[in-house]
Amino acid sequence: MQKGGDVLGVFKRLARGISAVGDSVKAECGKDFCLDEKYGYVHSCPTNLGTGMRASVHIDLPGWTKEGVDKLKARCEELALQPRGTRGESGGQTGHTYDISNKHRLGYSEVQLVQTMIDGVNKLYEEDLALQKKQAEAPAAE
Repeated sequence: MQKGGDVLGVFKRLARGISAVGDSVKAECGKDFCLDEKYGYVHSCPTNLGTGMRASVHIDLPGWTKEGVDKLKARCEELALQPRGTRGESGGQTGHTYDISNKHRLGYSEVQLVQTMIDGVNKLYEEDLALQKKQAEAPAAE
């Protein structure tokens, strides 16, 4: 995990790490990772077929939280995103900070998956600001 918004920097660091591991494996045993042109990387676990990449960011969305988590989940579905609490998949939600990631893992390149996450998170953030403004202007319920 890295603080800040440098998703490209994180992605490049990941790519360098994968390359270094691949080079080490090649040097050790003379073999490459198994890469299928259509299905991506072949693993021992079928759930990781393809890229299996989950790109995520932690973001505060107080406007969406006030609208309701179910509405946020529905909006994320439209944007091909998956919202989670910051405690992980089954850790539950606390506060208004969410872990937002790409929903799909297969059938797309790493670049497409990361770009989907970036575009979707930017859209959610814009919408959150508008929701906060609307909520601030709304008369308080008595």
